[in-house]
Amino acid sequence: MKISLIAAKARNNVIGKENDMVWRLPADSRRFKNITNGNYILMGRKTFESLGKPLPNRTHLVITRNQNFEVPEGHYVFETVEKAFIFCNKIGVEKLFIIGGGEIYSQTIDLADELIITEVEAEPDGDTFFPEIDESVWKETYREYHPADENHLYGYSFVNYEKIKS
Repeated sequence: MKISLIAAKARNNVIGKENDMVWRLPADSRRFKNITNGNYILMGRKTFESLGKPLPNRTHLVITRNQNFEVPEGHYVFETVEKAFIFCNKIGVEKLFIIGGGEIYSQTIDLADELIITEVEAEPDGDTFFPEIDESVWKETYREYHPADENHLYGYSFVNYEKIKS
């Protein structure tokens, strides 16, 4: 199974504040939808709740310690990331996208094969962070820059990283 972390992060690694995103970047939202469409996506409970409802055409795997937490039929709840990975391997998931939040990213970055990052040219206040990307572990393989415009308050870059094979 290929594991991909997908996130939009600021220069200071902020990814959110008070369980919400700190910017609106329509191009990033489109990219996220196109990449994750038709796939399994893994997230923490707070990220799932912030969505409001399951995203269309994706199977949601939600990590929570709350054993009574319920998700709509066709989506799944797990107590740990490890149990979700076991489930995915058992049913033959080929590609799994980790979509947040900060604690889930921290638990999974060392297990990931690739990082799909939108680097936002901003340094907002926040309470949720993406882990530091260690350049001795990750190699940049793609970068596409976009300046700020009438629909995007900040400039941003789409950046992909692959794990360096040791």
